[in-house]
Amino acid sequence: MKAIALVSGGLDSVLAARVAQEQGIEVIPFHFSIPFCHRSKSDSGPGAGMNRLVRSSLHIPPVIKDISADFLSLVREPAHGFGSQMNPCIDCKILMLRKAKDEMPVVGAAFVITGEVLGQRPMSQYRDALKLIEKKSGLEGLVVRPLSAQLLDETIPEQKGWIARSALLNFNGRNRKPQFALAKRYNISGYPNPAGGCLLTDPAFSNRLKDLIMHGELSVENISLLKIGRHFRISDNARLAVGRNEEENRKLLSLAKGGDYLFMPSSVAGPTSLGRGVFSKDLAMRCAAITCRYCDLDGSLTAEIIWRRVAYGQEEIISIAPFAETDLAGLRI
Repeated sequence: MKAIALVSGGLDSVLAARVAQEQGIEVIPFHFSIPFCHRSKSDSGPGAGMNRLVRSSLHIPPVIKDISADFLSLVREPAHGFGSQMNPCIDCKILMLRKAKDEMPVVGAAFVITGEVLGQRPMSQYRDALKLIEKKSGLEGLVVRPLSAQLLDETIPEQKGWIARSALLNFNGRNRKPQFALAKRYNISGYPNPAGGCLLTDPAFSNRLKDLIMHGELSVENISLLKIGRHFRISDNARLAVGRNEEENRKLLSLAKGGDYLFMPSSVAGPTSLGRGVFSKDLAMRCAAITCRYCDLDGSLTAEIIWRRVAYGQEEIISIAPFAETDLAGLRI
């Protein structure tokens, strides 16, 4: 018997899949990626942390599907609302289960496994929400949640004897000790902390995302930029990201595309800044001044800032004073 297991990169999802494996279920791990996960940071590329955890825990590589375009459509106005920030948890779960349903006939899976724990998350993991998510996804009775199955209604796979209810678990609430004990039993290590892996629950990131949506700039490319540096709304049609350290400076350089503007000091230590949108000469000067604000001036009143438009190759060096801190407050996102 085959089942698709949704794996997020966290501990619960691999534990749920492992419980099913212990009953002889052929588990096919699927990871549906969206541009708001910060769990998978590593020096081996996007998703590498999740990939390692799944391989080492389940002894099979995950199937990775990018559903960013679909997710951006629902984050603008989710049918079931947001959580505490910009997290559309219920709609997110529905979307992923719908995607899993589409994959079931392709891989020959009879049901879906998830790592949800009853009562763990206030928006999407209480009893009524779990039922709603199943119904809206078109998978009523075909979603097995091994970590809390004994506290939930019996599913079709349990009724038909595909998976034994007695071997499933009764985890409940936000206490993580049962998960940690089970991970130790299965010799699973290297999993991330349980704080959550979704940037949409972060207040600062959510404010930046709201600004992006409000100005009609929502795209996967712009979301990648939101994850890095300090952010400033320069005009209705332009924004600036300022690196906070050498690593962020490198990332901003790698994200720059044709039409973007880059600002950096010519001879003192300081940030790389990336401007995106519609820029006039005055706005470019403003961005240079903001970049200067975060330079190591060592007592100097000005700094030379190099600015150029990516893909155009022309550079200009200007000597400019730092932007006043009191004026930055109104621009900071």
